[in-house]
Amino acid sequence: MAAANYASAPLLLLLCLFSAGFRASSAALVKEQPLVLKYHNGTLLKGTVTVNIVWYGKFTPAQRSIIVDFLQSLNSLKSPAPSAAGWWKITGKFKGGGSSTVVVGKQILIENYPLGKSLKNYQLAYLASKGGSLAGGVNLVLTAKDVFVDGFCMSRCGTHGSTRGKTRSAYAWVGNSETQCPGYCAWPFHQPIYGPQTPPLVAPNADVGVDGMIINIATVLAGAVTNPFNNGYFQGPATAPLEAVSACTGIFGSGSYPGYPGQLLVDKATGASFNAYGLNGRKFLIPAMWDPQISACAPLV
Repeated sequence: MAAANYASAPLLLLLCLFSAGFRASSAALVKEQPLVLKYHNGTLLKGTVTVNIVWYGKFTPAQRSIIVDFLQSLNSLKSPAPSAAGWWKITGKFKGGGSSTVVVGKQILIENYPLGKSLKNYQLAYLASKGGSLAGGVNLVLTAKDVFVDGFCMSRCGTHGSTRGKTRSAYAWVGNSETQCPGYCAWPFHQPIYGPQTPPLVAPNADVGVDGMIINIATVLAGAVTNPFNNGYFQGPATAPLEAVSACTGIFGSGSYPGYPGQLLVDKATGASFNAYGLNGRKFLIPAMWDPQISACAPLV
């Protein structure tokens, strides 16, 4: 099993919150350098990327529907702009990646907690293997709100990595933080644990835990496609890389700064904040992705 990459956006966000005052005072003195994710000449996932989902623990049908709709929205040409599909097209700008099409494959429900409710990293890889050997795709493990995972809510909200079998397969994991750390893994839909205590936004799908999962699924899935085997696009050490989305921590709309997600669209009926349209009338909040053509994070709105 290859060393996992960590979706540590919340940790980076907290660091940004702590340093906000320094950055503000020094902005006039130091010109910000462009953000550059180096390509390490490795394989990227392209073409049809099948995502098999392993649901570990109890998710309601409504929760599963939100997440499946998000994944399927990454290909939807019917959604108005700004769309989840438009966001995903940025992955096609990465050298060697090409435009990838996300297809939801198998869904495996494991609701009886056969491994218990406290999981180690190797158990995430084991659960991912339930999706089978998947060259060119991603086995996505999603854990329910009552499942504890090593490092969850402390240094990460999700991970992606790879396993070796007959073929080398990419996998990813994201947990539901609703009852464990919504201020860490579901910001801005919950007040942050640290930093400015601004009012939380209304979640577009009325589920703080799952809407937070969408943010982190977007983060690890983009990372798994553009850096599946630790030799794709990233900045910093391979053991703790800044990737396509994790490099853009806390940025959801234009004008964002530490503690403020940026200017977003607002649903007039519900007051929910979002920045992307999807299938079946869905609305999502998706983090900005680094655009290699402009060497900058590109929010949808």
